[in-house]
Amino acid sequence: MKREILAYRRPDGSVGVRNYVLILPIDDISNAVAEAVEKVVNGTLAIPHPYGRLQFGKDLELFFKTLIGTGLNPNVAAVVVIGVEPKWTCKVAEEIAKSGKWVEAFWVEGFGQLRTIERAARTAVKFVEDATNLKRETVDLSELIVSLKCGESDTTSGLGANRVVGRFTERFLEMGGTVLFGETTELTGAEHILIQRIKSEQERQKFIRMFDEYQQLVKSQGVDLLGSQPTQGNIAGGLSTIEEKALGNLQKIGNAMVDGVLEPAERPPAKGLYFMNTSSAAAEAVTLFAAAGAAIHLFPTGQGNPIGNPIVPVIKITANPKTAQSMSEHIDVDVSDLLRLKISLDEATERLFSRVVETACGRFVKAEILNHREFVPTKLYPSA
Repeated sequence: MKREILAYRRPDGSVGVRNYVLILPIDDISNAVAEAVEKVVNGTLAIPHPYGRLQFGKDLELFFKTLIGTGLNPNVAAVVVIGVEPKWTCKVAEEIAKSGKWVEAFWVEGFGQLRTIERAARTAVKFVEDATNLKRETVDLSELIVSLKCGESDTTSGLGANRVVGRFTERFLEMGGTVLFGETTELTGAEHILIQRIKSEQERQKFIRMFDEYQQLVKSQGVDLLGSQPTQGNIAGGLSTIEEKALGNLQKIGNAMVDGVLEPAERPPAKGLYFMNTSSAAAEAVTLFAAAGAAIHLFPTGQGNPIGNPIVPVIKITANPKTAQSMSEHIDVDVSDLLRLKISLDEATERLFSRVVETACGRFVKAEILNHREFVPTKLYPSA
């Protein structure tokens, strides 16, 4: 099994597999400036979003953590931060700069849009020139952080694709790697199994608190999760209950034990397997994993899901032969031979390992080729 990859070593020691110059808007009314810079400077990537005004409390803290974490992600070489006013813009830029990464802040107040575009674009030109001169170096695959999230699940997910990801997770952890997983509400019915897998009592209690709070949040809106889960798509795919869906979901971590429990967008403190409290919505969860430092995301799917991320390659794996054929432009790893009994679980896992190594060395995944750049910060409650 090949372990060496060619990747980018960042000043803080983290390892990335892409080399983006990011144009990061702090608020929704700065999106136009960020997108204008992207249009005039080749090699930059703007990530517009609808938030950043009049947020407060924990919602604002998570928003800042998500933006700062995105800038700190090892797949990013440099960041141009753009906001409407200087205080919040500089706050985000200063936190990213602590990593040693190239970063500059620009704001519209006092300058106007056109002069801000020009100033930011001139810096972006310099960043692209320097970033494209960085060289990939040989590192061990285990230095990467890999995240997991499934979607559009059906009966082939828990029996096939999720099991392949689970065997990958076991082997990657044995190599010394780091893995993140989440989807708090979609563990409903299998939470007792996960609790037994968490190594320390302190972390178990942390998970129980997060799980119970999420359940209470859903119920406080007059909604019974059991009335909407599994989704209509899951039911069409053969899943009958949320418990059945959760048991399949848990297959993604194999038989591995959980080292710790993280708040949304929190970086893991050490190597190992970590649960993160996330939404089960795919784009939100992957955005939070990216903010925590994930360099590659593994996305097993039964019926097909096109999701991508602006800075993290999202590798799609399916064991459904119909999906592998009908949605081939979205699927990176076809393991449907596993359910046809033509290959073993280890052989299917080797296919995934090879694709992860290729992706880490620069091969694009289908979501990148099809321009899927879903950047969706999690919103906890309404703005003021």
